[in-house]
Amino acid sequence: MARANAAYYAGRDPFADFVTAPEISQIFGELLGAWSAVVGREVLAGAAGSCSGLLLVEAGPGRGTLMADMLRVLSRVAPDLMAGLSVHLVETSPRLRAAQKAALEPSGVPVFWHDGLESVPRGPMVLVANEFLDALPVRQFVGETTGWRERFVRDGAFVLSDMIDPPAELAGREVETGEVAEICPAACVFVRDVAERLCVGPGVALFVDYGTAVTASGESLQALQDGQPVSPLVKPGTADLTAHVDFEAVARAAMATGARCFGPVEQGELLVALGAVERARVLCDAEPDQAGMVRTALGRLIAPERMGRLFKALAVVSPSRLAPGLVAPPGFPEGTAYDREGAG
Repeated sequence: MARANAAYYAGRDPFADFVTAPEISQIFGELLGAWSAVVGREVLAGAAGSCSGLLLVEAGPGRGTLMADMLRVLSRVAPDLMAGLSVHLVETSPRLRAAQKAALEPSGVPVFWHDGLESVPRGPMVLVANEFLDALPVRQFVGETTGWRERFVRDGAFVLSDMIDPPAELAGREVETGEVAEICPAACVFVRDVAERLCVGPGVALFVDYGTAVTASGESLQALQDGQPVSPLVKPGTADLTAHVDFEAVARAAMATGARCFGPVEQGELLVALGAVERARVLCDAEPDQAGMVRTALGRLIAPERMGRLFKALAVVSPSRLAPGLVAPPGFPEGTAYDREGAG
């Protein structure tokens, strides 16, 4: 899956196959821009004495639409943050880097590209990742009477292989014949790496993706080609491969570092809390002839039967000693925070 998706994003326009929230409505990026203004000020307050400005980082920035919308709002509501702000995009596709450059040049903000998180400079940070974790490779295991076997792809077909050392995620888990267990080590590693940074310097990260609030059995690997579902076994690099994000697993990976987690909350719940309905009303009043399109787009983002419930958001925050003002980021009630004994 990893090599197939790398080839896919390098050689194709992924937005011919799917549409992300920032492409559906400007409201999404505008609200995250306002959210970043609030948490960004708290992050910089925790970095007292640091001479560096705020690092605004995005993983998987697509065409740059989300970041462009965020910067437009930040320049209007938080000019104090813009003075030393720099943008850092984790992106490997030359095609998408070119689109991002065109989208962000008008902002006048310095933009830097990185192949991975490791080259992003250290400093007070706000990181956003929308529909990024779902594209990372998963591993699948099938329960049989003899135990777990791992599912691989060989010669265009799924095959099962015995395991010598099952992954830790399966340790102690009862095996049911025919059950499929799906894990995404890459997602946990990325979120853990972000959290480790947040334990050294002040910052906050926001992950928005589709998936489950708690770990669940079943397979979710799917492929899209030309906007239509196809078999995940199609020719590598011709379809976008995604899988549901296990938010409980990635939250626990983050908390293991000492970082704090809030959520997940449903995307609809978060956007409504941040003012999505009110922002849509303003846009409708300003452009009455576009009101129908604005309302339709808002419905796609927040309606439970659309993206509102399936998509979820998780916030990862520095320990209190580094970001004392960040108790619960906007849109994240304190009662939704995971603890180390169970998911809340």
